[in-house]
Amino acid sequence: MGNRLSKIYTRTGDDGSTGLGDGSRTGKDSPRIEAMGTVDELNCAIGVLLCNPLNEALQSTLVTIQHTLFDMGGELCIPGTTVIGKDRIEVLEQQLDALNDDLPPLKEFILPGGSGAAAACHLARALCRRCERRVHSLSKIEPVNRESVKYLNRLSDLLFVIARHVNKQAGIADVLWQHERNK
Repeated sequence: MGNRLSKIYTRTGDDGSTGLGDGSRTGKDSPRIEAMGTVDELNCAIGVLLCNPLNEALQSTLVTIQHTLFDMGGELCIPGTTVIGKDRIEVLEQQLDALNDDLPPLKEFILPGGSGAAAACHLARALCRRCERRVHSLSKIEPVNRESVKYLNRLSDLLFVIARHVNKQAGIADVLWQHERNK
């Protein structure tokens, strides 16, 4: 286990820089820090989602995802580090398939909403897409584990399916986009 923080502020970032896990410093607005920040935002959104009543299996899945996202943040914090592997993507795909099998086929686009849990899940999904874009952007200029980008892509799909699943569990219909409403 690493060092514990006994003092939260260090003043070292007052100049607009921040430290990476390898000891180097970079700008707080660098693409790497932006990617790390969006991973953190996503993790927070999943924490908010977990404040909703969810079945034990979903809670366990989401807590595992939070741990993986924390690992991903560490991976991004130490350039050249690889933590996320294909096995984590395969787990997401299995969960996706299992949850999606129980849902009716989509015939319309779905708007974020329904139950509070589904709305929180849709927000996490949208943040996941932004996170995926930021990590992909970073990968164009610095080495990034490609499995992390794939993981985020599958995770956004899983969050969409979880939103539909929790609505179904709650007996609440998904909010369908009404493309003809203004015609």
